Amino acid sequence: MHKEETEKIILGIDPGTTLMGYGVIRVVGKKAQMVAMGVIDLRKMPDPYLRLGHIFERVSGIIDAYLPDELAIEAPFFGKNVQSMLKLGRAQGVAIAAAIHRDIPIHEYAPLKIKMAITGQGQASKEQVAGMLKRMLKLSDDDMPKFMDATDALGAAYCHFLQMDRPETDTKYRGWKDFVKRNQDRVAGK
Repeated sequence: MHKEETEKIILGIDPGTTLMGYGVIRVVGKKAQMVAMGVIDLRKMPDPYLRLGHIFERVSGIIDAYLPDELAIEAPFFGKNVQSMLKLGRAQGVAIAAAIHRDIPIHEYAPLKIKMAITGQGQASKEQVAGMLKRMLKLSDDDMPKFMDATDALGAAYCHFLQMDRPETDTKYRGWKDFVKRNQDRVAGK
């Protein structure tokens, strides 16, 4: 069952291995409003594989609760610590798998792209992104979360909202096979 063309629910995810942010926006016509945002807190789970299972369960639960039409997820950026990148990539992959499991189209955005879309500058701080989202979505102080991972996720969803009229600028996957085919260099081989 599909929603009317004029309404769309977008789930944004900011992948993390200790805190994973999520944000949900509802788009009606050309207007967006925040529906929910928060974090999946993984800090008390020492086993990395149980964390991945928890991410899958929680993201699946968020999908079931808000029934998003699309997922906007922040792409891991390349850092110096290879182990951190591997852990972050696994967390992102599990969140993507939860969306694929529910047949939700996935759109991946680089952190720079999200910051540019929200603030107009790629080097914006998390606080600047949160402040702009607060103004653009008319959020109150009470709406603002304790952890910036939630506003980062909301930023991914809002970035996708801003890009919706320009689909050629984002990455959209039709399923796991399409993701693997277009990302051979990112998928472990034979």
